This record gives sequence, structure tokens and C-alpha cells, in this order.
Amino acid sequence: MSHLIIQERARGAIMGAFIGDALAVGPHWYYDLMEMRRDYGEWITTYTDPKPGRYHSGRKAGQLSQSGIILKLMLKSLVAHGGYDERDFCHRMDEELFPFLDGKPMSGPGGYTSQSIRTVWRRRVEQQLPWGQVGSHADDTEAIERTLALGVRYAFQPVELAHTIASNTALTQIDEAVISMTVAYAAVLGMLVQGHALDKALSEKLMKLVKSGKLPFHAVTFDDLQPPRPGDPDPPRAGKFASPDALLTPSYMAQAAADPDIRIEPAWKVSIVYGMPCAIYHQLPAVYYLAARFCDDFESAVLHAVNGGGQNQARAILTGALVGAQVGLSGIPQRFLDGLEDLSVLKSLATDLSSQLIGSVANSTEQL
Repeated sequence: MSHLIIQERARGAIMGAFIGDALAVGPHWYYDLMEMRRDYGEWITTYTDPKPGRYHSGRKAGQLSQSGIILKLMLKSLVAHGGYDERDFCHRMDEELFPFLDGKPMSGPGGYTSQSIRTVWRRRVEQQLPWGQVGSHADDTEAIERTLALGVRYAFQPVELAHTIASNTALTQIDEAVISMTVAYAAVLGMLVQGHALDKALSEKLMKLVKSGKLPFHAVTFDDLQPPRPGDPDPPRAGKFASPDALLTPSYMAQAAADPDIRIEPAWKVSIVYGMPCAIYHQLPAVYYLAARFCDDFESAVLHAVNGGGQNQARAILTGALVGAQVGLSGIPQRFLDGLEDLSVLKSLATDLSSQLIGSVANSTEQL
């Protein structure tokens, strides 16, 4: 694949995430879908203002939530240092985010502060604990929403991808299952930036990286998920994470999306099938399903993510990144780009990151 195409995919992933974030600022967290339809109509098609008194109240259509703002901080750090510098990222959180928080949910940049960030703020600012001792067991997708930039940056370097994302995730979320699923999502995103398809073969490709020691998951079975035979030794190269199941989910969801006997119609009801709540284990199956089903249709993917209600912002951010990586920046409808506030700044960050990625491709022998 040419460097130009790789850059297109990388830029598409980053801008797709920002678009997904901003699209859900208005209709975020409606668990009563009839109420959401009353407020925004039968089908949300573009950026909207939040209703008074709801999440992100005071934000305007096309602006980012705090998730998008933190992703932007991550990108600024990566661009400034040519890669991940944990000290710099933490410093930016200390200086550019935490002074504007007060520990309350309905406040702070973006109009809402997540549970995990509120916990980190209390431990870091009020209790003055050092980074490394402030993470919580929150089980949402908060860390994925910023580390997806690392998934793009290290798309051709799976060892670095896994190490940096596990380390950065643990700053705010310390549950090992959450960390493993966060690393797995980024590994999938990296494969899509490389040009692989989100299909039933993708998990097998990821498992090859596990068995070569490049992704730190425990290989609990042998080839093709077959159980060991009597007398066989334990599978080799046990990794940091207890099982590889987080790497298997994407292909199962891709198979479901391609199977004519399995239909979720309309597709936004994937939020009901897998669950509307924030937890990572509700979010990722729906995200993988939408990203596989609408692999070449960015608009349909993100709009079905948003119109499914519940924690539709996380669903739209993560779906937007995966489909953006598949269609590239040129495959994203211009109206979604035009409606974003600070578009030139966001595009510049995405372009600079894609240039860093290209710099790593020539020296990398780790991709499939």
C-alpha cells in the first residue's frame, strides 16, 4: 500500500473519531428513545445543540465533548514529541484540563466530565497523589477514546502499540479486562490503517501477532482455536492478558454483519442488542458490528451509532475511527468536516500524526 493511502486512512481514523464525538454532543445519553425522537426528530443527521439541562448543556453544534478535547490533548502531545511521551501527556492533563474541573459531573470543558476522569482529578488534585496511583476500576471506554490516536501512530509497530496503550490506559483505568479490550481495539484500528479488512479473517491475523510475541495476550488455545490434545504442553508465549478473547470479538461481529440470516434492522438497534450503557463490554460488540456492516459507508455507520441512543457518543467515536480508517479522509462526507469547530486545527493534527506514522513504516518489520 502506498504511503499516501496509509496517510489517508490515518487521517480518516482521527477525523472520524472527532466527528463521532461532536455528532453525539446534542443527543448524548438518551436511554428513552421516544424522548430522543421528540427532541431531535426521527433521524439525527447532523450536529445538534444539547437541550437545556442535559449533558453538555451550553455546548454548540459541531463542538467537541471532553472526550474529544482529551483526544486533542493526546494528539498535541504526540505531534510535539514525535511519539508517546507519558510525562508530557500527564503534564498536559495537569495543566490544560484539571484546572478547569471541579469534581462534578455536569461541569468542566466539554460540559460533562466522566466518572474515571473525576476520580483521577480527585486523587491527583485534591489528594495530590502521583500519576500511577490515581486510576480507578471504571469499566467504560474513556481510555479508548484517547488511545485510539496511539493505535494510529503505532499501527505498524504492534509491540509499541500494546505497550504505550496499556501504560496510558492504566493512568485512568486499572482493570486488567478493560486494559486488554482497550489494547485489542487499538490493534484492530492499527490493522485497518494498514489496509486489512474488518472481516472474519482479522482475528486470525491478530492471533498470529500474539503467537509471535508481538501482542501480549495469552494464547490459551492452539491454531484455529482448537483445544490441546492429551499430553500436549501448554501453549507457548503466555502474555500479559489472561485470554485473547478481546481479539476474537471483532471477527465474530464481522461475521454477524455479513451473515444474511442475522439481521439487525434497522442497524441502530444494535444498541439494544448489545446494550445501551457505558460499559466497554456493551460498547465494543456494537462498534465492531457497525464498522463491519458499513465498512465503506461512513455516514451510515456514524449515524446508526448516534441514533441508537444511550452511550451513543462512545459508540460514535469508536465507530467513526474504525470506518474512517477504512474509507480514508476522502471517504468522509464533506458536510461532516465542514460542521466541525476548529476544523483546520484538527485536520492539521491528524495530518501531522499521519506523517509520523509514515516515518515509522519504512523501519517496521512487524506488520502483517
